[in-house]
Amino acid sequence: SKVFSKELMKKYAIPTADYRVFTEAAAAMEYVQSCPLPVVVKADGLALGKGVLIAETREAAVSAVETIMLDRAFGSSGSQVVIEEFLTGPEVSVLAFTDGKTVVPMVSSMDHKRAHDHDEGLNTGGMGTVAPNPYYTDEIARVCMETIFLPTVRAMNAEGRTFRGCLYFGLMLTPNGPKVIEYNCRFGDPETQVVLPLLKSDLLSILRACRNGTLAETAVQFSDEAACCVVMASRGYPEHYEKGFAITMPAEVAAHTYVAGAKCEGEKLLTSGGRVLGVTATAADLKSAVKKAYERVERVHFDNAFYRHDIGQRALKALEH
Repeated sequence: SKVFSKELMKKYAIPTADYRVFTEAAAAMEYVQSCPLPVVVKADGLALGKGVLIAETREAAVSAVETIMLDRAFGSSGSQVVIEEFLTGPEVSVLAFTDGKTVVPMVSSMDHKRAHDHDEGLNTGGMGTVAPNPYYTDEIARVCMETIFLPTVRAMNAEGRTFRGCLYFGLMLTPNGPKVIEYNCRFGDPETQVVLPLLKSDLLSILRACRNGTLAETAVQFSDEAACCVVMASRGYPEHYEKGFAITMPAEVAAHTYVAGAKCEGEKLLTSGGRVLGVTATAADLKSAVKKAYERVERVHFDNAFYRHDIGQRALKALEH
């Protein structure tokens, strides 16, 4: 629930965008007639990564409210909306292990939400990721631990809702410091596809420590390599697309590919969703990981396949400066 998250952050002074919550479409539409633009309109509940609409104009803001609250494009997730200020700055995803006391962040990552190259098109559940995220420096990591990560876990404890497991922080590195865009109470997709391959420690031992309250005494080590995941989707995603097409790829590529929107029928693997596969590679540096991931993508085939050609390019440009 985005409403729950925003109210928790407000109560415990965890940095996030200014916001208003609406349960009535008419009141929400009235508000967007005078609020600063651009503005972000979010369905309260889960919406497969598509329940966030960025409106540059008042007409677009009204349309976003209609889509979520009246058309119920995301079902009951749209019974409430959060309308919040538009933040600017690099986005960072940080997944973290926690046992309710200790927080151990995993390697940072960068998601690519828009459907098409150059960050154009509609928001999706994620078209690809790279790790680590070059914008997430040691100093920013320290600030996030002090102002966001530990305060969030302490806030949940204070609410009598101790959180143990994997907590996902979607962050914006604004000119006024890091702010929370969203939480997820799980591993994030497609961030996990680049984060876990870089984990050197035993995952099961870490998960047990999260459950048992012994995370502070448990080794959590990541390699200093880099990873890239390119999502292969069905043409038309995140809107309308066809499915049921046969997927072919060599075994050595399949070994590094996460299956999302696909199903087995007999001996065949067929497309069955919008985001079909996450083709992943690790390497000593980010440039090599990106190159290797795209080499693997070229060896995967299914009708109506589409993918972004610029996953990792923003991160590589950041590394040059």
